[in-house]
Amino acid sequence: MTDALKRLSDEGVAIWLDDLSRKRITSGNLAELIDQQHVVGVTTNPTIFQKAISEGDGYDTQLTDLAARKVTVEEAVRMITTADVRDAADILRPVFDATDGQDGRVSIEVDPRLAHDTRATVAEAKQLAWLVDRPNTLIKIPATEAGIPAITEVIGLGISVNVTLIFSLERYHKVMDAFLAGLEKAKSRGLDLSKIHSVASFFVSRVDTEIDKRIDALGTDEAKALRGKAAIANARLAYQAYEEVFSTDRWAALEREGANKQRPLWASTGVKDKAYKATMYVEELVAPNTVNTMPEATLFATEEQGDIRGNTISGTYEQARADLDAIERLGISYDEVVQLLEDEGVDKFEASWNDLLKSTEAELQRLAPSEG
Repeated sequence: MTDALKRLSDEGVAIWLDDLSRKRITSGNLAELIDQQHVVGVTTNPTIFQKAISEGDGYDTQLTDLAARKVTVEEAVRMITTADVRDAADILRPVFDATDGQDGRVSIEVDPRLAHDTRATVAEAKQLAWLVDRPNTLIKIPATEAGIPAITEVIGLGISVNVTLIFSLERYHKVMDAFLAGLEKAKSRGLDLSKIHSVASFFVSRVDTEIDKRIDALGTDEAKALRGKAAIANARLAYQAYEEVFSTDRWAALEREGANKQRPLWASTGVKDKAYKATMYVEELVAPNTVNTMPEATLFATEEQGDIRGNTISGTYEQARADLDAIERLGISYDEVVQLLEDEGVDKFEASWNDLLKSTEAELQRLAPSEG
């Protein structure tokens, strides 16, 4: 078998797993993926935790103790999710040390119900960093309008951040600006900039899902020729923006102080349309200093059938812009689509969080000690 994952890694793409569960930790599966599949990081979200806790009995021992203590469901969820992130961070610690803090990272999300509340997001980020208490944690903050100033504040406190739910190029520029402003704040507080890391999670497959749906409704040959092109074009233009921002004088001044670039992270890279190759959002987004966080199915598909052919982003910007312009000319509004996707993204994570609270509450009741 050709080692496509190693080739991907050699091209400067950090391979992270978009999944976590207690079973993955205790069975040795996570350690195995690090050892054999070149996995150097883990991302989580409310949907991932909801699925993990509702399946199997891996959490019963901790839930039994939490039920005996009569903790609130909110506290139970935080105790469970931070325990998983802490354990995963410990497993990834050798990677963190070997890469000088660049990789070996585990992400945990602020409560998605706070997505439109800047102050509460900052408070929650501080609390999560304290609760997990591992240097290789990234606190996930959504790139909503209220999330942008929260990113600056949290980075300014020296807490490393994974900015999530980025769909639009305009918002991505604001994210990078918020990151730089945060580093400037951290510097003014005398903090060590070399210890602060960040990734910007630019969502991929959902862009095609929404735009392809609109293309299919139009049904013309001209429209159909643009199926499956929007998401990759969008992400490639994001990388162009990254190259531009991190070659400015403003960035150079921070880099001299030891700052690390905020890497673009390709999220939502599992293919939703069976007509597309399972590895499409991996193969077409290869460039140095990026992260690709993959569901397990995409990870193994890349290992088995990935065609890694070097940098597939460099030199594509003109075509990417042409593809998005052609879609706009069909009457499909880019601005409308990316705003819809952000709104849906926040709503989906909030719904998953509420499901997580419900399923955890049911488990606490099931395992509660009988009175008497």
